[in-house]
Amino acid sequence: MADRIVADLVVERLRAWRVPRVFGCPGAAIAPLVGALDDAGGDPEFVPARHEETAAFMATGHAKFSGGVGVCLATQGPSAVHLLNGLYDAKLDSKPVVAIVGEDISGPLGGAYEDIGLTRLFGDVCNQFVRYGRDPRQVPALLDQAFRTAVATRSPTCVVLPRELQVAAVPDLVPQTAGVLTATPGEPLARVLPHHADLDAAAALLGNGQRVAMLVGQGAHGAAEQIVTLADRLGAGVATSLLGKPVLDERLPFHAGVLGEVGTSAAAELMGGCDTLLMIGTNDPWTDWFPMAGQARTIQIDIDGRRVGAHYPVDVPLVGDAAETLRALLARVPEQPNRPWRAVVEKAVDHWRETAAERAAAPAEPVNPRLVLRELSARLPGRAAVAVDVGSVVYWYARHLELPPGVQARLCGTLGSMGCALPYAVAAKLDRPHEPVIALLGDGAMQLNGLAELITVAHHWTQWRDPRLVVLVLNNRDQSGVGGGRPGSTAGRRPDVPYAGWARLLGLHGVRVDRPDLVGAAWDEALAADRPTVLEAVVDPAVPLDVPEPALADLRDLVADGDAARRVRERVISTGAIAGEDLG
Repeated sequence: MADRIVADLVVERLRAWRVPRVFGCPGAAIAPLVGALDDAGGDPEFVPARHEETAAFMATGHAKFSGGVGVCLATQGPSAVHLLNGLYDAKLDSKPVVAIVGEDISGPLGGAYEDIGLTRLFGDVCNQFVRYGRDPRQVPALLDQAFRTAVATRSPTCVVLPRELQVAAVPDLVPQTAGVLTATPGEPLARVLPHHADLDAAAALLGNGQRVAMLVGQGAHGAAEQIVTLADRLGAGVATSLLGKPVLDERLPFHAGVLGEVGTSAAAELMGGCDTLLMIGTNDPWTDWFPMAGQARTIQIDIDGRRVGAHYPVDVPLVGDAAETLRALLARVPEQPNRPWRAVVEKAVDHWRETAAERAAAPAEPVNPRLVLRELSARLPGRAAVAVDVGSVVYWYARHLELPPGVQARLCGTLGSMGCALPYAVAAKLDRPHEPVIALLGDGAMQLNGLAELITVAHHWTQWRDPRLVVLVLNNRDQSGVGGGRPGSTAGRRPDVPYAGWARLLGLHGVRVDRPDLVGAAWDEALAADRPTVLEAVVDPAVPLDVPEPALADLRDLVADGDAARRVRERVISTGAIAGEDLG
C-alpha cells in the first residue's frame, strides 16, 4: 500500500494484540491515529469519552473486567495530564494498560503551546515503560514492547508518537503484518510455582494450625475451587479483601465477608481468633484488622514477590500463581478439619448476617442506603457485572450486596479515586453487550464524571443485545466526605440534581425512589427496562458507617507475659469471638 502511514501501522499492531477497542479524546496531535481508527471498520473500535480521565478509567475498567489489555489515547498537554488518574488506578490495582499519546513537535523549538515534558509526566505512573517513537521502522517493535511490558508487569505503559511520525509513510521494509509472541493478554507469561521446600514448609505450618484463617484477595480470581477445598480440609474460616470480594460465593457458611474498615465484624473476629493465617493474592493495607503481632503464623501467596511481606510479617512466602500454588498445597496438606473452630466461625458469620439484616431494616429519612443494596442482592442477575465507585457506597457494597458465583465486581480499590464507576460500567458493557451491568455510585461521583458519561451510554446503548445498564445513584446531598463534617452542618450540602430526569432527557430511563417500601419495585422496574436506567435513591446521609472495631485492638500494647495472656483469653471469651474450649 503506497499510501500506508504509521497511524495505519499502529492500528495493525492493535489488531495483532487483539485489542477490541481504544478509549480516548480526539485532539490535534493524535488526529492521524484517530482517523486511522475511524477507517478501521470497528477493528479496533474507537470509543470517544467526554474526558481524558474517564477514557483512562475505561481502559483500566476494560482490563479489570475482560482480563485483557486496556488501551487509551490522548493528545499532549492538559489532555495527557488528565490520563494520569486512570493510569494510577491501573498501576495500583496491577492491571495492564497501554497509553498512546500524541505530541506536536513542529516549530523552530519544538513548539511551546501545550508543551509538557511527557517523559517526566508519565515517568512515575508508567515507570516500567515510557518511550518515544522516532522512526517508522521502530513503531511495531515499540508497541509490542509496550504491550509485553504491560502484560508482564501488570502495569500501565506509555508510547509517545509525534504527529509528524503518525503521518509519515511506512517504508516497504516494514511488514504489513507480523505475529505476536506472547501469552494471552492479561495472563502471566509463564507458569510460576514456589520451590518444593517452601511448599513443604507452608503445608507443615497449616497442618499444625489449630485455628486457620484465610484472607483472599483479587489475585485469587480463578482459584475459588481450590480455596474452598483447602478451607474444608482444615476447617478454616475465610475473609476477603475489598478487591477479593467477588472471588468466592459469599453465601458459604464460613465466609466472614470483607475485612477492614468497610468490612464486617465477623471478619474482624476471624482475624482476632486465628493462630494461622493464609493470605492468597492480597496485599491488603488495612493491617489494623489483621492478627496481633506474634499471634498467628502467616503464609502469603502472591505472583509478585515484591508484595510478599510488604504490609504484614510473613513466616513462609510462596511466590506463585494462586490456583497452581493451592493445588500444590492440597497435595501436601492432610485432611484434618478443626470442626469446633469452624463452628465458632460459622456462628460469628450467622451473627453478622443477622446484624446486617437489622441494620438494613432500620428506619431512615427518607431511605436507608443499606436497604437499597440489600434489595439488589435478591435481584442481582447471575451473569451481571458490577462497577463500584468511591465513598460511602463502598461500605454498603462491601457489607450488604451479596455476590453470587459468576458476578464480577470491580472498583478503584487501591487508589480510591471517585468517579470511576460509570466509566468502568461503560467498558464492561462494551465488552459484554449481551449481559447486564450495574454501576453503584453516590451523587458526588455522579456529578464528577457520571452526568457527562451518560452521554456516552446514550450514544452506544442501541447497539447492545441486552440494553440493561443500571446506574444506581445514592443521592444523600452530602459532600462533606466519608465520615467528615459535623452533625447538622449544612456547609457540605451538595446542590441537588434531577439525576433520573437527566437520564430521561438523554432518551434513557429514569426512576426516582424516596420511600423504603418502593425500593424493591424500583429495582424491578430498572432491571426490566428496555434501555439503560438511572435509579436515583434519595437516602439518609446520617446513616452511620459502622466501622468494625479491630479485634482485640485495645490489648495490643499489653506486655506478653502470663497475666497478659490470661487477660487476652478472658477478653476473647467475653466478646464471643471464640469459645473458651477452642482456644487450646
